[in-house]
Amino acid sequence: MAEKKAGVIVILSSPSGAGKTTLVKKLSIRSNFKISISYTTRRPRLNEKNGKDYFFIQDKEFKTLIKKRKFLEHAKVFKNFYGSLKETVIRNLEKGENVIFDIDWKGTQQIKNKKLKYKIITIFILPPSKKELFNRLLKRDQKDKKIASVRMRQFKKDVLHWKDYDFTVINDKIELCYDQIDNFIKKQKKNIKKLRYDKKIIKSHIKKLIS
Repeated sequence: MAEKKAGVIVILSSPSGAGKTTLVKKLSIRSNFKISISYTTRRPRLNEKNGKDYFFIQDKEFKTLIKKRKFLEHAKVFKNFYGSLKETVIRNLEKGENVIFDIDWKGTQQIKNKKLKYKIITIFILPPSKKELFNRLLKRDQKDKKIASVRMRQFKKDVLHWKDYDFTVINDKIELCYDQIDNFIKKQKKNIKKLRYDKKIIKSHIKKLIS
């Protein structure tokens, strides 16, 4: 009997509010990806469920897991910790499951630096405009302008890391964005030559976003 082929790692990153979580869920449902559910010390938002959206734990427990080196990656974002449990991810990959991550650029760097034997595909998501991003942040954080403003300041730093990713896409229309990502992943999984995309458009778009 032939040995089962290991799964691939797909990472979606973006500044807060750019829509990566929605895209991750779509890829999970339509393309049969296993979502890597992160552990976090932040409080659940409305409609978030423990074990489905995140594993919500206390700071002390999170720090214990760090000391025991249980995380494949972890980071502190806006005063809260986030991390992906190594054992769960590796087990799914060895079963042939393709695992998709919803993490920031810091977590992405950590995974890439691990020099894992599994194929890694990285994708960066950009919002269509600063105005739309701010509106999304206000809606998500119950119209708290202070939180949204803090995230907007962080956004200007985070967005510059798009260059470290295999593919960057603007999330203007969610279905179009999904199709672009899905097409890129399929070609990468088949080891087709890396897709070329117009980086000048991306650079121009980023200048508008951070101006």
